[in-house]
Order: sequence, then structure tokens, then C-alpha cells
Amino acid sequence: MAHTKAPSAFKNPLIRWVDDRLPIFTMISKEYGVFPTPRNFNYLWNFGALALVMLVIMIITGVFLAMQYTPNADLAFDSVDRITRDVNGGWLLRTLHSNGSSMFFLVVYIHIFRGMYYGSYKRPRELLWLFGAVIYLLMMATAFLGYTLPWGQMSFWGATVITNFFTALPIVGKAITTWLWGGFAVANPTLNRFFALHYLLPFVIAAVVFLHVWALHVTGSNNPLGIEPKSDKDTLPFHPYYTMKDMFGVSVFLLIYAVIVFYVPDYLGDPDNYVKANPLVTPSSIEPEWYFLPFYAILRSVPNKLLGVILMFGAVVMIFLMPWLDTSKVRSAKFRPWYQWCFWFFVFDSLLLGLVGSQHPEGIWILLGRVGTLYYFGFFLVLLPFLGWFEKTLPLPASIAESVLGGGKLAGSTVAAKPMEKA
Repeated sequence: MAHTKAPSAFKNPLIRWVDDRLPIFTMISKEYGVFPTPRNFNYLWNFGALALVMLVIMIITGVFLAMQYTPNADLAFDSVDRITRDVNGGWLLRTLHSNGSSMFFLVVYIHIFRGMYYGSYKRPRELLWLFGAVIYLLMMATAFLGYTLPWGQMSFWGATVITNFFTALPIVGKAITTWLWGGFAVANPTLNRFFALHYLLPFVIAAVVFLHVWALHVTGSNNPLGIEPKSDKDTLPFHPYYTMKDMFGVSVFLLIYAVIVFYVPDYLGDPDNYVKANPLVTPSSIEPEWYFLPFYAILRSVPNKLLGVILMFGAVVMIFLMPWLDTSKVRSAKFRPWYQWCFWFFVFDSLLLGLVGSQHPEGIWILLGRVGTLYYFGFFLVLLPFLGWFEKTLPLPASIAESVLGGGKLAGSTVAAKPMEKA
């Protein structure tokens, strides 16, 4: 028996005809039109939309670049040069794609730090956070694979150094490395499989982004106060309020992106990568792109290779575990004075580790790397659990609307004086 439904309310006859048969426009209106959203979002909430924009740009430019790229160790470098010089619009596609990876990571890092500051990983949004962490991990893998494709000096030697890390693993390490290489050294089979995986993983990322957004729409968005909406006064429809806000943020971001692409397209690139790969000539310094430098500094902070690899991967695992490491009942750092200090020290520590990773491992940089690594893991394993037990938090507002519109009463002198929100 056919399922009957109310006729579509859309005025456009074509949209109404489609929606009556496949209610995709009704779904879009529900999830991105009238979807209730906390009314106190600030511009840090733009970065989720910016990340989605960058993912689309990277996929589109990557597909067109793949049409001209040759995944062969003897031809890859020259094919990239040909794309830049001879293919119509190839220079634009390549600079959009190569600089896009840096812009993508910049947006995602701000997005992660925002989530950490406002407690967006706390119940009931643990799965939402985990999907975001999986996206970040997939981005790291995709970026590493893509960095090898130009087959310049830094591409080749970066692939050699990074894949050699797996040899530190007991028993299975050498087998994993040989499998990654497709042989017994970084060569043509390595480039072929890295190209295949680099082309595939963005679509896997898109699938996880779908799950991430789905989880967001099930639990609802967090907000700067970290308290749940209690009435319609606490929320606004997503459209037009936040669609316009996102469009403004995207416009400013794309303007900055365009300045980099058109005026300093090679600023973020390594000069050694503009020289064709030569297995017989080692660059004076081998280092990853800037967005991997903190983890690279952690890797080099200990003299033991296996321990360094464990700490490097463990640094990423900490992000996954954050919902369970933080024992505080309060989400937002606005009401957690001690956590604010610890968080901003963590941000500074991450920047410091990035600087350390870009320097030769000698002198003061070794000490700074070890101190930075100690604080990185101390933040997650010591400060997050203990602050939740001993920190005296500030009183929470009674509601979002009263806090935004003014005149709201505080919900007691301390958070403990009121029943907790549905966490």
C-alpha cells in the first residue's frame, strides 16, 4: 500500500514536484532552515562551515589534478611541472590544492581548540567529538600521502623517514614498512599506492563528515555558555541568521585564501621540493609540513625510536580520549578559571612544539621539546582529571536567552548549588 504524505509546501512547482516524490527539500529545510540553534554563537562557530568549504575545494581541485597527474616515479615530477606550466588553469588548480591543505588544517585546528575551550566533547556529544577526531586522523593520512606525490626531494625523503618509523614496532614493524613501500625501498610501487590512497581518502572523509553532521543534528550544537537550550527563546532558526553569518565568515576566509594563492603561492612550500627526487642526495634538513610539526617535535623529544613513535601516535590518541579524561561537570571554560589558564598554556605549548619541530634537534631545542611534550601529556592525563575534582567553578546563567538579553539571574553561587544540566 502506498504511503500517503501531506503535499509539499514549496511554492516553486518544480521543487514541489520533486519534493512530493523525494522529500529532499523538506529535509534540507528541516535540518538547515528551521533547525533550532543556540542564539549566542560567536564567530568561532563559523569554522565548521569553513572546514566543509575547504573539503569541497580540495576534492574538486584534486579530481581535476588527477586527470593530468602521472603516478610514475620517473614522470611524476615532470607531470606536476607540466600541470603548472602547460595545462590551462593548471597553475591555479595546483596552488589552490597545495595551499588548500594548509588552510584546511588551520581551520580544523581552530575548530578543535574551540571545541576544547567550550567543552563540545562532553556528554551527550562524545560520538560527535569522536567522528571529528577520526576526520582529523584521516586528514593527516591524506595530507602525508599527498605530500609525496610531487616526487620532489622533500616528498621522497619525507616518505622514506615517516614510513621508516614503523620499523620501530616489534615483530610486525618491518612487514608493515615493506607493505607500505610495495617493495624494499621507497620507489614506483610506493608512489602508485600513495596516489591511489590519496585519491580515495577524501571521499572517506566526506562520509565521516556526513556522520559528524548527523550526530550534530541529533544532539544539537553546543554554545559558548555550555548550557542546553531550555525554551524557544534560547534558540534561533539556522536560516537566515547563521547562514548569513557563515556566508560572511566564508567570504572573509576566501579573501585571505585568495591573497595567498595569487600573491605568495609558494610561501608555505619547501624549496627542496622543487628539486626532483634523488635517492642518492639527502636534504640538509628533513621536516614535515607545518601542521605536523608539533607531533614531529614529540617524536624527537626522546632518544628511543620506539618510545618516540608511541608518544607521537599517543598524542593523537589523547584527542580521542578527551571526553573521558575531563571529569568536570561544567562544559564551558568561561566558568572554569583554572582550566582557562591550563588551556591557554596548552595552546602556547602546541605552538612551541611546532617551533621546536622546525628546528634542528640540538641545544635548547631538545630541552624545549621535552618540556613541551611533558606538558602536552600532563594536560590530558593529569590536569583534565584533577581539575574536574578540585576546581571551583563560577555560577552558570539561568538560560541562554537571559544571558544574551541581559537581566538574567544566576543559578546560585556555585554550579554545585543547582542541579546539573543534561550534560
